[in-house]
Amino acid sequence: MIEYLRRLFEHLAWADERVVEVVDRTEDPEALRLLSHLLAAEVVWYARIETGQSEHLNVWPTLTGEQCRELSRENVRAYRKIVDELTPDALEREIVYRNSKGTEYRTALADILLHVALHGTYHRGQIALRLRDADHEPVNTDYITFVRERAGP
Repeated sequence: MIEYLRRLFEHLAWADERVVEVVDRTEDPEALRLLSHLLAAEVVWYARIETGQSEHLNVWPTLTGEQCRELSRENVRAYRKIVDELTPDALEREIVYRNSKGTEYRTALADILLHVALHGTYHRGQIALRLRDADHEPVNTDYITFVRERAGP
């Protein structure tokens, strides 16, 4: 499971970087809004993992392309640290946090990490659709493309 999560977060870093580049280049406002949310949500979940406190964070911020680029890099560093320190016991650790409405939850770290990886996939798909609708070419962020690029020809 740990190696599986490590691969998912390598993909997340690769995919976020690709999307940041294309959104910054196209300057599409709706794509930028979705990208800002995707990256801010990664911050929210990181805060919940580390402190259980995320109520003070804005999950729909207004960011520039450059701010998205920097936030993406910060997120990669933060999640890499979490994933690099994972143990089987840590995966089962319950994280206690409140959602944006103030409701308390308890969720296993493994489930939160899987959610973060899947949440990004969802929004990168929305961004691709938005870019295509605005006559821009979206970037491929499929997991299999990541694997193929890592393996080489």
